[in-house]
Amino acid sequence: MIIKSMQRNGLILTAFALIATLLVVAISVLTEAPIARQKEQELLRVLNQIILPEWHDNDLYHSCTLVSDPALGPGERRVYRAELAGQPTATAIEVTAPDGYSGAIHLLVAIHADGSIAGVRTLAHNETPGLGDKIELRVSDWITHFTGQKVNGADDPRWNVKRYGGMFDQFTGATITPQAVVTAVQRAALVAAAQQEQWYAAPANCFPQQAEVSP
Repeated sequence: MIIKSMQRNGLILTAFALIATLLVVAISVLTEAPIARQKEQELLRVLNQIILPEWHDNDLYHSCTLVSDPALGPGERRVYRAELAGQPTATAIEVTAPDGYSGAIHLLVAIHADGSIAGVRTLAHNETPGLGDKIELRVSDWITHFTGQKVNGADDPRWNVKRYGGMFDQFTGATITPQAVVTAVQRAALVAAAQQEQWYAAPANCFPQQAEVSP
């Protein structure tokens, strides 16, 4: 009797585990598409903040190509390419600053065709609330101070926080975070200056359906 009871309980537990697993899988499948749409809408919102709609007449989100450059961060990076009447106007580049105070800081850096910064936004970070989180637009307008600036080479002394002789403010009690962002934006601008023409010639391949039809 004890053995039969144990077997019955084991079968019940197995059934519950199977049902729970199926529910998790079903929920994952049902929520995958809405979550993907939400992420797309959030990214579009950020893109439209740093590459204004009047600067392009193409599908900015899907005119995206994957690039690889250690200066932008590990792995492949997405580059969104803006065009107006068939002419390049700006690119928005995914960039990672690896040396934030609390780890990597993920940014989206938009650069005009003339090399000037169109805008910068923070996508994700783990910086300290009340200190390093001032790189977020919802907390501070600090991130907007890149707009209109240009990088005059890798040794441009202006591209530091003021503590190190540069032109960007540091935060009270936090220098590492803003300096990491400044350096990452500078690197992105230098890479764009060298590679932007190649990026525009590359296929749109950021999304699976695009990769399938690319020549």
